[in-house]
Amino acid sequence: MTDSAVVAFYRGQPDNLGRTWDEILAQDDEWLECRHDFIQWLFPLATPSRANLSAPLLGPADIDAFRTDPLLRRKLLLSLDRMLRFYGLKRTDGGIAKDAAWGQRKKNWFVRPTHNNLRITRVLKSLAVLGGESEAGQFLAALRKLVRAEPDAGVGADALEYWEGALR
Repeated sequence: MTDSAVVAFYRGQPDNLGRTWDEILAQDDEWLECRHDFIQWLFPLATPSRANLSAPLLGPADIDAFRTDPLLRRKLLLSLDRMLRFYGLKRTDGGIAKDAAWGQRKKNWFVRPTHNNLRITRVLKSLAVLGGESEAGQFLAALRKLVRAEPDAGVGADALEYWEGALR
């Protein structure tokens, strides 16, 4: 059986724009902030993206592949690590916490509503579907904690509701 576009991408083949998984993860934060056509490849879903109509859609075989193939799982978690770094966060033994860049990185997403709220929803949903339920739960717990604890939180209740709904 031939790999789907998303599984092939995670195994080293380029996306529809000729970029590999490695190349996307190596991009700087500015690139990630300005581009809206990569997140669907890193965190695919079964539903179409309004931001990228060419994005691959997950099918049952893809979900099974991510849930059973250790390479795909490892790379999915590395994708999560890259996006967490983009947000100024990091995975720890017990969950997800702020990293050294938090003070700078939060300005791009945490102090006011941005398109990154949609990206976070996608990350949570994709992780939960592809076998990363634990990591998705940790990410949501960290988001809840940050919204409660940070005085300059611009993330509203509606965003939290979307994020919580992503894991229902």
